[in-house]
This record gives sequence, C-alpha cells and structure tokens, in this order.
Amino acid sequence: MRRGIQQFQKGLATCGYLTSGRGSTRAVGVSPVVSFHTTTTTNTTNKTSSLSGGGGGNFGVHSPGSSKYSPPTNHKCIVGAVSFSAAAVAVSSSSAVYAKEPVKPEFFPKDVVLYQYEACPFCNKIKAFLDYYDVPYKVVEVNPISKKEIKWSEYKKVPILVVDGQQMVDSSEIIDTFSNKILHPEKSISKEDDTEENQWRRWVDNHLVHVLSPNIYRSGSEALESFDYISSHGNFGFMERKVAKYAGAAAMYFVSKKLKKKHNITDERAALYEAANTWVEALKGRDFLGGATPNLGDLAVYGVLRPIRYLTSGKDMVEHTQIGEWYTRMEKAVGESSRKKAEA
Repeated sequence: MRRGIQQFQKGLATCGYLTSGRGSTRAVGVSPVVSFHTTTTTNTTNKTSSLSGGGGGNFGVHSPGSSKYSPPTNHKCIVGAVSFSAAAVAVSSSSAVYAKEPVKPEFFPKDVVLYQYEACPFCNKIKAFLDYYDVPYKVVEVNPISKKEIKWSEYKKVPILVVDGQQMVDSSEIIDTFSNKILHPEKSISKEDDTEENQWRRWVDNHLVHVLSPNIYRSGSEALESFDYISSHGNFGFMERKVAKYAGAAAMYFVSKKLKKKHNITDERAALYEAANTWVEALKGRDFLGGATPNLGDLAVYGVLRPIRYLTSGKDMVEHTQIGEWYTRMEKAVGESSRKKAEA
C-alpha cells in the first residue's frame, strides 16, 4: 500500500501537484479536481487576508497599505482599463452573446491531440483555450502511475499537446505557441511580454494555483470528494482506482498541510477568497480582462478554476466572493467543448 501511495504521488507530480517551478507542469499546489461549470453568485463584501509566497518567482507587488497580492501595473494598463470600461457596460447582460476571434482558415490545424489528466488544472487551461477558439481536439488520458501513454516522449509530464505532429509542452508555452501559430502568425506573442494580459497570466501560474490544493484537500471529506472524481474519471486499473481514491486522498490531505505552510497560508478559504476578489478587482468594471471579449488572461484564470467549480471549495468561493458573475460570462463565452468524442 505504501508503495502504491508513493507511485501515485510520483504520478501526480507529473502535472505539478507536488513540485515547484513555473506555472504549468511544475507548479506547487495544483489540484487534481472536478472539471465542470457554474451557475450564479451572491455578491458580498470583499474579504482579504495576509498571504505571501508565490513559488517560482514573484511577479507581483503588494498594494501600499494592503496585504493583497496584485501584479505590477503600468500607465498603459491603466489607460487600457479605462478605455475598456464603457465597452464593458455596453455588453453586460445575462443574455449577452460574446463573439469569438475566428481562427484564420489557412492556419487551422488538421490534428490536435492532448495528453492529459482529466482533472489537471493546467490541462484544463489548455482545454479552455481550445474550446474558446473552437479547435477540435482529441484527448489521450494518461495513467499517472505507469504513464505508458507518453512512453514515446522524452517529456514525462502532462500536459503534452501534439499539433499536426509537433509536440508542445508546458501549458503557458503551449498557449503562446498555439496563439502564434493559428491566431497571430504575423507577430510573436509571449507570456513574458510585460502587458496587463501577461502579468495576470503569470499571476495565475505563480500565485493562484498555489492556493488550490490547500483548499480542495482542506479536510478528509474534501480530499475524498476530490479523489472520488479522480478515481472514477482517470485512467486507472481496478486496484489503482482503489489506491487513488483512499490512499491518494489521505496522502494529499497531509501534503496539502505542507504546501499550506510552505506558501505561508494561514487560512485556506481566506486565501482563496482573496485571490478571487483580487481577480475581480483587476477587471475594473470590464466584463473581461480583455474588455468586451476574453483574452488569454481570462482563459488562464477560467481554465485553472474550472476544475474546482463544483467542489465544496469552488461553491464556497462563488458564494463568498464576487467572481461568480465573471465566471458565468466566461462559461457563455467559451461555449461548448470542442473535444472530439472517442471513436467506437
């Protein structure tokens, strides 16, 4: 049993559950959880708490006189926020239809395959991008213990995206490469560019993901809730499924306590609420960070939060913060999944 737990923990590390680094396959505190959608929210007073840490580099600053974490801003970002405000008001409606930026036909990929864990937040970030741009993709579910599905690759982590035979790795780099390939081939887009959009993409990878695991594994019941989904939807054998549900839940419950200490989190829920409200404040009244339509920052936040939406932690987040309305707009904007059904 102990060996099974160790193998399972090692498998989770391939999606960034147990190790630290960049925001993709190596970020601490990433949680393997449910991947569904949303309803509405109750607006409440913003709740904040002291939170420090961010792993793999601190790209943000603490606002003067506040303990809240936020990315650095510049004058261009502020001006952009003001200019988008009027447009946001114009399209704000529960029945609004958000137009998507179409993929240029000549750059549309013929074959896209995602090697993933169904519940991996970073994998879900890529799926949110593909779903939004209506790019059909196949999914290969990787067994987190044997990883036999990715034996062909020198890269032994997920997500891996193969586009027309070209392998791409690391969720943020995948999105950069894919954006350059199908949307803006005339210019180069990089998450490292110092734009408002990219500042928040870095915030997702270096801050937001770190508060997830301490929340979804906060108690024994919440850990079992998460692993009940993982064990029933992941690519496991019969005995592996048993180990995943019970031994995995127990192991991650204790691991989450270490992650909580590592990232100086004193109150898991307060940290989650603070992160959610920090994001809402970044919108500055806009429907999306991108203004009238989502940008890559919106898709990154939505992608990593989508797995927790119907867990206890996700329900609490929507009930106690102001993020629910934005999340509902994102759900409408992203629309139906473009994932291809498995062939019979």
